[in-house]
Amino acid sequence: MARNQFASKLGLLAATVGSAVGLGNIWRFPAETADNGGAAFLLLYIVCIAVLGIPVMLAEFALGRAGRSDSVGVFRKIAPGTKWWIVGIVSVVAPFMINAYYFVVEGWTFEYLISSVTGNLFEPIEGATTNSEIFAAHMQQYIASPWMPILATWAVIFINMFVLLGGVSKGIERLSNIMMPTLFVVLLVLCSVALSLPDAGAGVEWFLAPDFSKITFPAVISALGQAFFSLSLGMGILVTYASYYPEDARLTRTSVVVVASSLLVALLVGLVIFPAMSATGLQDQALRGTTLVFRTLPEVFALMPATGLCAILFFLLLFAAALTSTVSLLEVTVAFLVERLNLSRRAAVLWTTLPLLPLSAVCSLSFSSMEHVTIFGMTIFELLDYITSNYLLPLVAISVCIFVGWVAPRSLLRDQLSNHGRLRCRIATPVELVVRYLAPALVLLILVWNLVRNG
Repeated sequence: MARNQFASKLGLLAATVGSAVGLGNIWRFPAETADNGGAAFLLLYIVCIAVLGIPVMLAEFALGRAGRSDSVGVFRKIAPGTKWWIVGIVSVVAPFMINAYYFVVEGWTFEYLISSVTGNLFEPIEGATTNSEIFAAHMQQYIASPWMPILATWAVIFINMFVLLGGVSKGIERLSNIMMPTLFVVLLVLCSVALSLPDAGAGVEWFLAPDFSKITFPAVISALGQAFFSLSLGMGILVTYASYYPEDARLTRTSVVVVASSLLVALLVGLVIFPAMSATGLQDQALRGTTLVFRTLPEVFALMPATGLCAILFFLLLFAAALTSTVSLLEVTVAFLVERLNLSRRAAVLWTTLPLLPLSAVCSLSFSSMEHVTIFGMTIFELLDYITSNYLLPLVAISVCIFVGWVAPRSLLRDQLSNHGRLRCRIATPVELVVRYLAPALVLLILVWNLVRNG
């Protein structure tokens, strides 16, 4: 049976960009930037994605297209008889664990999008007088309800299921072709509104004028981690998607487009959030935390012109980013079940998504009725995020680099980057050096830092 492929080069790019552009760019990036000196962190981030992000992405692309299989099968095909397939297993488990809690946040986004459309988001709540109190009360009221967040979470799981049942070209590619242009248009609209506000210039200056005294070792580690998280490195997604690439796809060009798109989204988000918060006098508000984006940003919108429209557009943006990300994460497991267990795509989608209904419900309840249930001092939601972000993803990333750089045939990376000699590839040698030496060293640094920092 012929292996699925993306139907067009534009769809290939849209799907891969959609896999990389997610909550990491729209939610996590502003928080990391605010914590680490604004433009100083932005410069570090740009250096990290240019020096490290592109080479590691190319290693994952090369592995996926050369192996033409799921994230376990590629290791079995390229290094048969070895134990490297275990890395593939970890890269299947990690995105499944991520989706267990990611779906909860996506459910919140879906609920807030609906509330923005209906206007319920801005209705006053008894006992809350200021905007800050109103939106904090809205979020607390919402997550304290045992069933509303669960129903919203299950709704987005079924939306993901519907997309995946359409397959690679008619499901994932079609979704990405709609959602990615929508995301960029919405961002540009919000950016133009935010920059037109009085005193927005102070936020722009803080975001784009670097203070080099803020460049510290923890900031460098945060920038490295943000680069990996925002580009979906180490999640098995890029390996799986690259296995659907046609032979004539230009991997180097694809990686540059994906990285540039991811960076552009991060920049535009910064030019929305920081000028808007400065103009509304909320520049000292914290953006850190799982729920704060749902409390702080509505407060910003409430002080902006066209409040309801701005809220609708922002949560539509957030939902589009979340949906393309969760579909990509699920596809890693779906491809594994199709390839390894010979399941039909329909059965693989059901086996992937149905177990996430109870798992995501448990993660959702950890914010309300189960908040007292902790493991190592963390809720189940926090524990899954902690394990995947700090350990599993860096572990997969460093293993892929070591495998491509030292275990796979030396010609694999160069052959894939040059499309077996049909293209000139001047960056093959520097990419090889980064993949073999620099990337493993830096990812190991992230792992060690996480171990030391978290005790």
